[in-house]
Amino acid sequence: MPRFSLIVPCFKVQGFLRECLDSVLTQSFDDFELIAVDDCSPDGCGAILDEYAERDPRVRVLHLPENVGLGRARNAGLPLAGGDYLFFLDSDDTLTPGALRAIADRLEEAADPDVLVFDYARTYWWGGTRRNVLADVLAEAGPGTFTAAEYPRILDLLMVVWNKVYRREFVEEHGFAFPPGYYEDTPWTFPVMLSAGRIATLDRICLSYRQRRQGNILSTTSRKHFDIHDQYARVFAFVEQRPELASWRPYLHRKMGEHCLDILAKPDRLPPADKAEFFRRTARMFRTHKPEGALVDGEVAVLEGSWAGYRLRRQAARVGREAARRADLARRAAAAQARTGWASLHAHRPLDEDLVVYSASSHRGVLGDPAAVYRKAREIAPRLRGVWVVRDAETAGQLPPDVEHVIVGSRRYLEVTARAKFFVNDVNWPGTLAKRPGSVHIHTHQGTPLKYMGADLLDKSGARLGFDVPQMLRRADRWDYSLVANRHSELVWERAYPCHFTSVRTGSPRNDVLVNAGPGDFRQRHGIPEDHTVVLYAPTRRDYRRSGHVDRFDPARFAADLGEGHTLVVRLHPSLANGPARGLGLAELARRGIVIDATDEPRVEEVLLAADVLVTDYSAVMFDYANLDRPIVVHADDWPAYTASRGTYFDVTAEPPGHVTGSYRELARLFASGSWRDEESARLRADFRARFCEYDDGRAAERVVRTLLLGEAMPDAAAVRIPGQAVARDALTSA
Repeated sequence: MPRFSLIVPCFKVQGFLRECLDSVLTQSFDDFELIAVDDCSPDGCGAILDEYAERDPRVRVLHLPENVGLGRARNAGLPLAGGDYLFFLDSDDTLTPGALRAIADRLEEAADPDVLVFDYARTYWWGGTRRNVLADVLAEAGPGTFTAAEYPRILDLLMVVWNKVYRREFVEEHGFAFPPGYYEDTPWTFPVMLSAGRIATLDRICLSYRQRRQGNILSTTSRKHFDIHDQYARVFAFVEQRPELASWRPYLHRKMGEHCLDILAKPDRLPPADKAEFFRRTARMFRTHKPEGALVDGEVAVLEGSWAGYRLRRQAARVGREAARRADLARRAAAAQARTGWASLHAHRPLDEDLVVYSASSHRGVLGDPAAVYRKAREIAPRLRGVWVVRDAETAGQLPPDVEHVIVGSRRYLEVTARAKFFVNDVNWPGTLAKRPGSVHIHTHQGTPLKYMGADLLDKSGARLGFDVPQMLRRADRWDYSLVANRHSELVWERAYPCHFTSVRTGSPRNDVLVNAGPGDFRQRHGIPEDHTVVLYAPTRRDYRRSGHVDRFDPARFAADLGEGHTLVVRLHPSLANGPARGLGLAELARRGIVIDATDEPRVEEVLLAADVLVTDYSAVMFDYANLDRPIVVHADDWPAYTASRGTYFDVTAEPPGHVTGSYRELARLFASGSWRDEESARLRADFRARFCEYDDGRAAERVVRTLLLGEAMPDAAAVRIPGQAVARDALTSA
């Protein structure tokens, strides 16, 4: 008996079918059967299914003599299913890599619940990907099982059949089946979820829900949308036959009203001539199934009135929205004019020689090089007043209480930026910030560059998608000083940013803590045993994928292959922190304790200090980590694709900081043999450090404060091979 029976109904999807089938048949977990139902499809679906069945015994094909529709096609596959769990997969959707393994592991952990609900991501025809916006419902459910009554938020999720697996014996015991019709998922999902005694969740994206440009039957204009009334009638009938579910009647009554009003409000669902009839039929059903004493308020209250009343209400809402839009535009214009005047007023005041404005990572908080400079300035130059620019009130609330800050765009922001003498940032300031004569802009960058940056991206159309290079260069024209940690960076920045700044050989301030091997509490906070070898995996984003994320290997497999005495820590690129990347398995693996997800750690330096070895691909973090003189492994299995799409300044596979692997097998073998820390690794690392950690001596932040902010000289400048010059503030600039 297989663990899963995947039932895949097929009708007019020949262009997507192979991708769907391949996503199942290439899963790492192979204890399943795939039951493909050819719903008398007029295209090549039947032939494709027969082809797959001939070469893979896990595929069974059922050819129906006539087209019966999606629901009844699923029903036709049910008698053939022998798996422990049923999985109804639509034939234009796909499973994500590792999905079945993750589902199987979660089922085992939850002791075979009746239903397991997992996450999905919408994948758009133009290449975009967006995770389910209610993913937090799955995470908040916790590791245990529950009923819908115990955790009603589970019903807030999209009520569809394909984001769940169902225990087959539970389905057979209750006799669940799909009715004919357009909205066949509704009378399946509600009865199943309300009847389930044990529901579990999996906070992992297991399915890619294809958003087709055309072809989605629920997005077509048709009278078939009237089917929604029949389907909810089936749901109400199911509940009425089961007294133990009577408490759900008010919820279902409101849900039905909201669902029907949503269909009615969509401009492309119902023919205009049929909308009045649809409203009246909905209102009649709303009155018929209204529970005694039920409170009707909010949007659905309109169903207790007439069609004319509904139209008037909709018209009034449109007029109100338009009036609000115009008022908002007027307020914005007035506020902008007031802010301009406020900024102009302060721009006529003298610069505050002791005011330093900081920002990092697009105003995300006290981070990176600017944070290191800020802390050192507070230590050795307390007369300097440091003010941080943050993006919103939420970010401001996460700052330490003694950190002075302003929110970007606010009046206080305009006042501070108009008066400040010094500006320290690792990305460009907004284009609206005007550089006053006499102000000093210090650009720290975000590490040593491997991939193309700035003007060098002009020849890489994919990498600069949505990136305005000329505008970026206009903003870079405000730089006075550009900090560098090595001569490689100096040459790259002056080529990539052809602007009038001076390169300053200070080293990277954020790396001072690494050079000085400062203490960190990352291991203690995450409960990592002292004798464990911590392996940090820090991949970068990919420009050849719109989402930026590509799974190079399975972290769970890597963690298992590392074996006892090892802890795998994963840190995604910051740009992927809020996208679907973590939902593709990382969040669930972290919940189960298989890996530690360090993506949200605000100070990457603490993560680096905790790691005994770094595994990366092309991330700039390798240049920082090299300061620790600990082993580095470069996993470069897609180097040709990466260089073709993004461009790189040198071949890191030819001049690496350690061993290079080109496949997962090579990576696993390297760690199994212990070669990751052999003499060759040390030799490669020494050469890499000599080249890229040239000016990092642990005093970079002090050097920036003393020479660029205070105008002093550093007596140890020659120790890091910086040419001495007469003018103190120019003492660190390149010759």
